[in-house]
Amino acid sequence: VQLQASGGGLVQAGGSLRLSCAASGFASDYGSVAWFRQAPGKEREGVSCIRTGDSRPTYADSVKGRFTVSRDNAKNTMYLQMNSLKPEDTAVYYCAARRFTRIVYSMCLDPSSYVYWGQGTQVTVSS
Repeated sequence: VQLQASGGGLVQAGGSLRLSCAASGFASDYGSVAWFRQAPGKEREGVSCIRTGDSRPTYADSVKGRFTVSRDNAKNTMYLQMNSLKPEDTAVYYCAARRFTRIVYSMCLDPSSYVYWGQGTQVTVSS
């Protein structure tokens, strides 16, 4: 299983970026997928997650209303649309997945719930 994250870059505060995460294998196998981020000197933080069967994704409070996650099963790809970016959004962003398992809601944004990780893509927001 491989996850390939892309789309990071340098953007001014208030700008937008769209991250992509391409997954190998069958999209239907991925019971739970998520985005995390890690800033220098900080712990990895859950940003958003989608579980198979959920009517809507889960978001961290820090990104609600600004970030939108989606998945295209036909393309085996997950996206993170990030709008109204702030300097505090600066981090390396990772996509993660767990096959065949629908993670319980309370653990959906916990990095320990995921088995497969992408390599990370840097997002830098300048003030």
